[in-house]
Amino acid sequence: MDRGSVRTTLALLIGSVGGCVPQGGAPVAGDTGPFVPHPTTSSSSSSSPSDGGTAAVVDLFDENTDLARPVLEDVGYALITRFGDRGRDRHAREDVFAAYDHYLSHYWEFRTVSVEIVDTVGRDPLGGEVTFNVTSEFKLEDLQAELRFFYRGLNTVAEYHNNGVMTPIDDLHYTRSVSVHGATGQPLAVGDHMEFELSQFLDGSVEAIGGRANYYGTTYLYVIGEGLMPWQANTVFGTDLCPCDGEISTPVPEVGWLGGRMTLPYQYSNEPRDHFMQMATNLAGDNAQPFVLGRRLVHTDFHDGTHSENQYENGEFIDNPLFAEQVGKLGPHYAERSCDACHVQNTRALPVETGEPLTPYVIRVGGADGSPLPEMGAVLQAGSALGAAEGSVILQEWAEEGDLRRPVYQFSGDVPDQFSVRIAPQLVGMALLEAIPETSIVALADPSDVDGDGISGRIHAVTDPETGDVRLGRFGYKAGQATVRHQVAGALNADMGVMTSVYPEPDCGSDQVDCGPSGSELDDADLEHLTAYVSLLGIRPRRDLESASTLAGEALFGTTGCTACHVPTFQTSPHAPHAEVRDQTIHPYTDLLLHDMGPGLADTLDEGDAAGTEWRTAPLWSIGLTSEVNQGEAFLHDGRARTLDEAIRWHGGEAQAANDAYQALSEADRDDVLTFLRSL
Repeated sequence: MDRGSVRTTLALLIGSVGGCVPQGGAPVAGDTGPFVPHPTTSSSSSSSPSDGGTAAVVDLFDENTDLARPVLEDVGYALITRFGDRGRDRHAREDVFAAYDHYLSHYWEFRTVSVEIVDTVGRDPLGGEVTFNVTSEFKLEDLQAELRFFYRGLNTVAEYHNNGVMTPIDDLHYTRSVSVHGATGQPLAVGDHMEFELSQFLDGSVEAIGGRANYYGTTYLYVIGEGLMPWQANTVFGTDLCPCDGEISTPVPEVGWLGGRMTLPYQYSNEPRDHFMQMATNLAGDNAQPFVLGRRLVHTDFHDGTHSENQYENGEFIDNPLFAEQVGKLGPHYAERSCDACHVQNTRALPVETGEPLTPYVIRVGGADGSPLPEMGAVLQAGSALGAAEGSVILQEWAEEGDLRRPVYQFSGDVPDQFSVRIAPQLVGMALLEAIPETSIVALADPSDVDGDGISGRIHAVTDPETGDVRLGRFGYKAGQATVRHQVAGALNADMGVMTSVYPEPDCGSDQVDCGPSGSELDDADLEHLTAYVSLLGIRPRRDLESASTLAGEALFGTTGCTACHVPTFQTSPHAPHAEVRDQTIHPYTDLLLHDMGPGLADTLDEGDAAGTEWRTAPLWSIGLTSEVNQGEAFLHDGRARTLDEAIRWHGGEAQAANDAYQALSEADRDDVLTFLRSL
């Protein structure tokens, strides 16, 4: 297969992942970070082709990287699975209640569990069993610490064949084993499908802390001898897999696993806005509590410490408590007060109405040479705790260009010599992108277009703010950050004026005197929690896997040249520190390279070595859920494209040939391409 067939020309088909932690770790208002000069020298272990222009880069991970223990491990006598869970309001299939995927109040306070599954089936000469060892953050109710096996769903959509209470070892440790198929009565065999659900009914004393005591858990599908799988409901009764009275769930076919084993099940609870807010299916037990602690930070106002979610329980509203430790950390200048203010539901933002200020955006600014402005720094921060804002920008109008549109902005003061307006992107899949080996990305780069295919993607070499090494940029619209941690810290700094050990200096122009003090404000533990949350969000599976239109559109997506930059498949590194992302086959539809997209999509501000016309290829996974989560659609770096069709037709430069090929298709074929994209 030639390189052109595995790289995509549609290099900007949606806003990229990044931003501050309110979208992949904790990106908040979108796509920011302190101004960092382009690196010039460094040692490296990966480098691009020698035909032009890309600095060597130091790999993030190698054989010496400290690794978290595996989430799936074959130890000979047993298959060990380790995962984390959280409390749920209702059951997975109860669409009438729409109360499964959302988060209840006080969700970070003692309401996660760590689970170890020890599976000896097919390995024990006496037949084997599957044992669940559960560690809770709080004592469970003595008679209601249930663990249900083998979904039935005959009388209700919450019914299981085998219900039972776990045996307590002490107040925080519980166990339960099963050796017989609850539906058939036969001994368990390798390959059996065992759906299970853990009830986290806490001891009533937890209510003194806040929140309620009774919670259900996540619905999982465990395949004996294989591990946890993303599942789909099978409404066929009495299949070959389960000749029993009731339903059975089956794994989502692997072609639908966009995020490898991080892939989520399909959603059956009628909560479309919550697609991007879930723990990965294979979330490590050790990461369950850090995940929810990070989520709390995403939803925290760094001025007054309030939580953005106000919960309704038992007929009244119950507020999540203030996060007192974070009160007053908002900078004197900021774009937004919380991550969630821009990355609502962890999704890409929608454009504001004409005449409204650009609140879910990052506005990068520069002088004639691109350097930070003396009066405002590298980012225009329209919010101010001091009453003297740096300025503001409104969406003045949409300039029509045929049936396309481009935004026109109005600055409250002088228009900067150079600027770049970027809307908040979605956050899912970021740690998986971080785990793609540098060699896999560098192999796709062709900065001088040696093969003459018109596509000259190149890496963006950036400076690691903690080590000084030159790294391969992956995150942000211009691939300006190399890691999720740095993307999160950069967004905290520029979007909210919150300093960390990564970026301890405020975004401050040389003439400004009211930028606040230097030094870390958010401690490293909180930064790690934020990074864990953004890193370990699950990805919904691809949909309509057998649809003729979807399959036809997938083929056309390749033949029109889109997969030349929107590369479908990668294998993640075996050295990635997070066990969840290690050695996964993923389908992000990006090459993470910079591509010249032509003057139509250009801004006027370079970022490091990335020119105004250059943009990182945007990942396409989860693009088809945008309208459900957002309750509207907007694509590209500034939200100008109202549909996927418009997003494609804005592609120029290196992507012009693919754009032309798409527009040359029949209307039916173009519809198939769009159907395929909506399946992602």
